[in-house]
Amino acid sequence: MSGSEGSSGGGDPPPAATSSEEKKKKEKERVSRTSLILWHAHQNDKVSVRKLLEEDRTLVQARDYDNRTPLHVAALHGWIEIAKWLIEYGADVNSQDRWRNTPLADAEGAKKHGMIELLKSYGGLSYGQDGSHFEPRAVPPPLPKKCNWEIDPTELDFSNSVIIGKGSFGEILKACWRGTPVAVKRILPNLSDDQLVIQDFRHEVNLLVKLRHPNVVQFLGAVTEKKPLMLITEYLRGGDLHQYLKGKGPLSPSTTSNFALDIARGMAYLHNEPNVIIHRDLKPRNILLVNSSADHLKVGDFGLSKLIRVQNSHDVYKMTGETGSYRYMAPEVFKHRKYDKKVDVFSFAMILYEMLEGDPPLSHYEPYEAAKCVAEGHRPMFRAKGLTPELKELVEQCWTKDVNKRPSFLEILKTLEKIKQVLPSDNHWNIFT
Repeated sequence: MSGSEGSSGGGDPPPAATSSEEKKKKEKERVSRTSLILWHAHQNDKVSVRKLLEEDRTLVQARDYDNRTPLHVAALHGWIEIAKWLIEYGADVNSQDRWRNTPLADAEGAKKHGMIELLKSYGGLSYGQDGSHFEPRAVPPPLPKKCNWEIDPTELDFSNSVIIGKGSFGEILKACWRGTPVAVKRILPNLSDDQLVIQDFRHEVNLLVKLRHPNVVQFLGAVTEKKPLMLITEYLRGGDLHQYLKGKGPLSPSTTSNFALDIARGMAYLHNEPNVIIHRDLKPRNILLVNSSADHLKVGDFGLSKLIRVQNSHDVYKMTGETGSYRYMAPEVFKHRKYDKKVDVFSFAMILYEMLEGDPPLSHYEPYEAAKCVAEGHRPMFRAKGLTPELKELVEQCWTKDVNKRPSFLEILKTLEKIKQVLPSDNHWNIFT
């Protein structure tokens, strides 16, 4: 009997390490599945949402670090079929996010009339501040009083325009303004009345009017009083860094360090306290080359940026949410944890890696899987021959898991200047030396 009792319940407990590993594994799985259902709800991926709910009904109440549920996400975008499934699986129609917004409040803020009717039919209540996913308040921020940058749309010549970028908001075109080539972000006409789109547009204008730096794309003006809404910046003939790097292979250490210096200068300016601007979507497509000679780079596209007023150097920016591009995304953003300006340092590391290696980080993974892999603690492998140890070390410092150990952009600049001194110059950069 005693032997039987020993084998059934009296054995030694498993080692603490094993228990700890199991907890970590379960936590990773929970974070991953939470991110997945929120992402698939955002993408209106009905099949994936249904599959996740069938596997685990509790995911219907999954929350990100803003306390937003999949139903909040579906309500904001107007995905009625997904919302029905979520409610069918037990979603709380009156759950509140960190701003006390219900899904119905979000649907009303986004003017999703079909969703409004659906949620009301299930007892949805309207309270909170509309549009919490974008800003704590739905009211569009006022534009600066001095609007000497307001552009008359009749001055913009689109007769020979070329589309240089597209997005869900509209398109970016090369056009002509007063005889000068410019880049015009033009909001789709059917979105120019959308409260949330107007809010984001005004937010970007409010940021850009404050920026003046040789390594930041220059804002020229905007069309805010007529439709469609348009934002006008300088046109840079060299295209973006993504196109420049495509098929080029690893860049020389000298070119890499010069490119990195330009990016770091722009970012050090944006991160300057007390008015810190966190870019939140730093990637090669948002780094622009002034001309085809690639002798000068500028940081651009501030559609996802946030201006944070820092009261003292110990402030923690209470920003959360899965914002940005997965392949260059910091792990704390992917995990919906609180983050600060060091997310841009992480993205910078991934760009620096791409220039050194000649391939995007974790290029053998799809973007979402790459971000997931990084969030689990993995980092891209260095394979390029002739890699400068100092640049490799800088990359590793910038993408370290410990946010506090990532250097600031001012520190990065000092490191790059030291590295540049011991590297041979590329000819086309001599004008800057």
